[in-house]
Amino acid sequence: MPYDDSPPPTRRARPLSVAAALAAVCLTAAGCGGGPEADGSGAAAPGPGADAASSTAPTPTGKQPEPSGTASPSDSGSGSGSAKPLPKGPLTGRTVVIDPGHNPRNRDHTREINEKVDIGTGRKECDTTGTSTDDGYAEARFTLDVSHRLRTLLEAEGARVRLTHDADRPFGPCIDERARIGNEAKADAVVSVHADGSAVGNRGFHVILPAGVKGGGADTSKIVKSSADLGARIAGHFVRTTGSAPSNYIGGNTGMDTRNDLGGLNLSTVPKVFVECGNMRDPKDAALLTSASWRQKAAQGLADGITSYLKG
Repeated sequence: MPYDDSPPPTRRARPLSVAAALAAVCLTAAGCGGGPEADGSGAAAPGPGADAASSTAPTPTGKQPEPSGTASPSDSGSGSGSAKPLPKGPLTGRTVVIDPGHNPRNRDHTREINEKVDIGTGRKECDTTGTSTDDGYAEARFTLDVSHRLRTLLEAEGARVRLTHDADRPFGPCIDERARIGNEAKADAVVSVHADGSAVGNRGFHVILPAGVKGGGADTSKIVKSSADLGARIAGHFVRTTGSAPSNYIGGNTGMDTRNDLGGLNLSTVPKVFVECGNMRDPKDAALLTSASWRQKAAQGLADGITSYLKG
């Protein structure tokens, strides 16, 4: 089926009152201190949308469509934002790194992405191909589209926005490099955009927070609390803006999950979360994820949560 990747409208993120910010935190307060660990107690096995550590769901036969995305002509590739001057706004002086999960070209470089990299507490695959809907809409295409929309919204608020990649490289970046890009940018917040690949009937979004990890090159002790705050605010605004409910299969209905096995979180030295926007393998969630209007709402929910965190 054809997918609508029409460019997002230029829209400023909605101003947030103190009450709205508190509501965002209170809505998911049960998850602020940390959700279930990666052992999956009471939850299905993590889907491939989470990180290279996740298993990859079966890919439908046939070539996946390349992402048409919504990038502006001034896009200049990995680690960069739009070249146009930024307006003055509430996020002026702030740096946000957006990490679009996976790379649409990973499927052509399986040997390279299967190479293991150090995540501090062990070694995991460089990256994965990600999942897709049953009729072939790739997670990598979804994440890039939402990331472009999110960048437009944040830049309208004055933020300096960088992407870890823009489908402008053969594969990757690897999960350790994704963390390094945010660290070197001294980002005020990093959000990794994903979609899950779980069983039919498993629905909703969840935000993955870094656990307290210290070992090798990993030390999250300074970002656990701030990342939990970022995640709670995103979860609260995501509910209101998209109408989607928190995951019914991970996080005990809080929309929050804490993990210690994801390199992109373990190696981060700045506040960072992953957002699984829905389950691509469930038909009802897939209908949302393949809708351009819903993806715009998803981007707005993310932008509002990030703005709330940075202004808080």
